[in-house]
Amino acid sequence: MTMHVVELEREDDFDGWRAAARGLAAARVPADQIIWQVGSQPTDLFAGAPVASMRAAAINVPKDFLYMASRVTLHSNPERFSLLYALLLRVIDQPQLVKDRGDRQLRRVLELFDTIRRDMHKMRAFVRFRQVQDEENTRFVAWFEPEHHIVRANAAFFVGRFANMRWSILTPRGTIHWDTEALIEGPPAERGDAPGDDPVEAVWKAYYAAIFNPARVMPKAMTKEMPKKYWKNMPETALVAELIAGARKRELGMLEQARAAPAQAAPTSLNLLRDEAEQCRRCPLWRPATRTVFGEGPADADIMIVGEQPGDEEDLAGKPFVGPAGEIFDRALAEAGIERSRVYVTNAVKHFKFESRGKRRIHARPDVAEIDACRWWIDQERAIVKPRIIIAMGVTAARSITGRTVRIGRERGRPVALDEDVTAWITVHPSYLLRLPPETDVGAEFDRYVADLRAAVAGVAVTA
Repeated sequence: MTMHVVELEREDDFDGWRAAARGLAAARVPADQIIWQVGSQPTDLFAGAPVASMRAAAINVPKDFLYMASRVTLHSNPERFSLLYALLLRVIDQPQLVKDRGDRQLRRVLELFDTIRRDMHKMRAFVRFRQVQDEENTRFVAWFEPEHHIVRANAAFFVGRFANMRWSILTPRGTIHWDTEALIEGPPAERGDAPGDDPVEAVWKAYYAAIFNPARVMPKAMTKEMPKKYWKNMPETALVAELIAGARKRELGMLEQARAAPAQAAPTSLNLLRDEAEQCRRCPLWRPATRTVFGEGPADADIMIVGEQPGDEEDLAGKPFVGPAGEIFDRALAEAGIERSRVYVTNAVKHFKFESRGKRRIHARPDVAEIDACRWWIDQERAIVKPRIIIAMGVTAARSITGRTVRIGRERGRPVALDEDVTAWITVHPSYLLRLPPETDVGAEFDRYVADLRAAVAGVAVTA
């Protein structure tokens, strides 16, 4: 049996793995005849010839597999390259295998994939820059300890988020430096290479203490979502124990103030709710998102329309339904004779959930926990606006409004009683019309969507 050795340039060398795997797979070399190693350090003194001379061939595999492989190669598991290659050999013959969550081999790879996704989100959430002075004036430096080889893959996020700032991120697995024009990679660093606190931290701590809401304190969730291994790098965590200790006292004080305060008019209450939502930390979606996208419209509207979540353009603009789906939504409202300024428009989830694909941010559906966490805000909006009719667009919105899983096809186009005074109508989300296959009669589907809106508002004055 001939053994083949693949020498990869670095721990996260997906391109190297992909090129070698393409040639090996084309020759149908079994996975147990390949040794994957990083650098020139031999893994088997009796291994055979390297595969550099093997001819690469074109192999078609689903894009989902390639994206998954690009993330799994970042894992610190030494078997990751071999696991991916063994799965690749099967996916070549069975492309649909990437969707079979019951397959044991795929599940094992997906566990590595999910671990990397979490580690990348932790880096984005828990990196804290400190201001230092160098020979070129101001630079911001951060220390982070990733569990896997994610530093290079995460660099694009920080370049996009802090494009006009000179910064460095130091980690035991490598360093990255941005000078507002070019990204430079460096060798691993030690904790002592990072600076201590800086004058800006005093301001940040004061701000954090001011926005700390005792009514939202969930200590167990805090330690789960923000593991204590990262606390030493985050200035605000020095305040957490004290703030939690006094949370109940502060909460009672807030309630007493609320009882003593005069009743607020609905528009003012809605504005206060919007301000509070800006600080929402009820689920992890706030971390990668640009901002909270709250609802808009009259605080005394008879109609509330609930979408699923902000998209890429909504996340940047801070307003609901301004992207491609928003264009369809506005056109459908006009066709249905509904003036948008007369209805209250919001989303079931207030932060944009996405996956990064290069420079693009691809929509990802919120899970049940995220929908339920954000339902608190929908309930408060309903309590203030007091709509007579609620139109839920899409399964996420339908679950948020009804509190249960809903099949759009079964519930669409008929009233659903929520309580004595409020009726819900369920229809598709306008983005559904953007995803229809080419053979579908898009015009007919749009007309059906308009008909759903007309039926929901029948008898309610929502036109000029």
